[in-house]
Amino acid sequence: MTWETIIGLEIHAQLNTESKIFCGCATRFGDEPNSNTCPTCLGLPGALPVLNRSVVELGARAALALGLQINKTSIFARKNYFYPDLPKGYQISQFDQPFSANGELEIMTAERDDAGHPLEWLPKKIQITRLHLEEDAGKNVHEGLPDVDRYSYIDLNRAGVPLAEIVTEPDFRSSWEAYDYVNHVRRSLQWVGASEADMEKGNLRCEANVSVRRVGDDKFGTKVELKNLNSVRFMQRAIEFEVARHIKTLEAGGRINQETRLWDEKAAQTRVMRSKEEAHDYRYFPEPDLPPLEVTQEFINRVRGEMPELPEDRRKRFMTNYGLPFGDASQLISDRALADYYEKAAEASGNPRGAANWIRTELLRELEVANLSAAESPVAAEELGALVRLIDEEKISGKQGKDVLVEMFKTGKTAQTIIEEQGLVQVSDTGEIDQLIDSVIAANPGELASYRSGKETLLGFFVGQVIKASKGKANPKVVNERLRAKLQG
Repeated sequence: MTWETIIGLEIHAQLNTESKIFCGCATRFGDEPNSNTCPTCLGLPGALPVLNRSVVELGARAALALGLQINKTSIFARKNYFYPDLPKGYQISQFDQPFSANGELEIMTAERDDAGHPLEWLPKKIQITRLHLEEDAGKNVHEGLPDVDRYSYIDLNRAGVPLAEIVTEPDFRSSWEAYDYVNHVRRSLQWVGASEADMEKGNLRCEANVSVRRVGDDKFGTKVELKNLNSVRFMQRAIEFEVARHIKTLEAGGRINQETRLWDEKAAQTRVMRSKEEAHDYRYFPEPDLPPLEVTQEFINRVRGEMPELPEDRRKRFMTNYGLPFGDASQLISDRALADYYEKAAEASGNPRGAANWIRTELLRELEVANLSAAESPVAAEELGALVRLIDEEKISGKQGKDVLVEMFKTGKTAQTIIEEQGLVQVSDTGEIDQLIDSVIAANPGELASYRSGKETLLGFFVGQVIKASKGKANPKVVNERLRAKLQG
């Protein structure tokens, strides 16, 4: 019997502001615990919230980047629940009148083989129910072993940090669709400057609601909520495990309990966090200390006008204007700084495909080893483009170019400077190359006889000997052409 997977996602993205949503405390990650707090984010009596305008600006950027409609009026509400890291006993969030809603986002997604390689990329439309603004809670910190010197602490530096909560419809039918969607959202938020979206720092967190049903059924199965998924890959693995667990349980005649589960990466399985038989009653009501949030069409138009070209639009343009295949264009738009770098290099080189190849292979390898981003590259985009142009003009060989790029990365010098300093100008003069070829042929009469007897694989031997004799300076293309003519004699 076949089963259909049903997945809905919730993403909590920390907006990239310097101060919290309702007070002036810093949002810096990694500061001393409880050092960035004040009466407002500590929930002390009499402290009143004041909305941070930057939160609205960045929330609008996020909403527009994800295809949502911004509502002219939205209402902040109190979401009441008790938890140790929520000192007020409620969270200021939004409920029935969110900041933005009714979004449709097209993503590119693909199933993977056993090694995780994409099989075929296809477009898929995802309905985003809402993006609303809210404050984050604090953080519980636990240390020690259970029942043995176990201590728990509360760090309220994160309390009051602004969040955009992004909620989808249950539109995903595989773990890889969910994986590609979260990566799309992360990149979009980073691209427009709305959020750092760094899961390792906890400023982007994901929750998945997972259920299965028999193919053809209209009714959803009992869902399980997967929480605290701190990497996209962990999320994908957790969903895969949970789907398999659901199917195995149901086919054995069991039932799925509605509950919240955590992913244990070491054990490669989910485990129960708490049961959730019925929806919790948060007793939402309008926040009495904040007026309705009103935004004008002029504000929305201004934010939209300040938005950069979105990554998917840029990918399509790279494919159309520069003739890049889908995979190459997708890699180059994985980061906005990298996409900017590529465009500059492509223009400087006059060879967009060549520039793309050098960036994707040689430059990205050097950046990864040095743990640097494209924005931090010691090789300027224009200089990499100049290197590609020198290779295309056959001033140096491709092999020499790789060595030159490594030296550029180490020293920050230009390609032309390094070529001149090391005397790397490629020899293309046929007269000079013919002399080298004649001397190599004369020194290897046995190989010459074997070649002329039909062992044409020896061409590579002769090419190597000529390049070696030229100390790597001979143009390989010219060497091949002249060698063939002389060897055929």
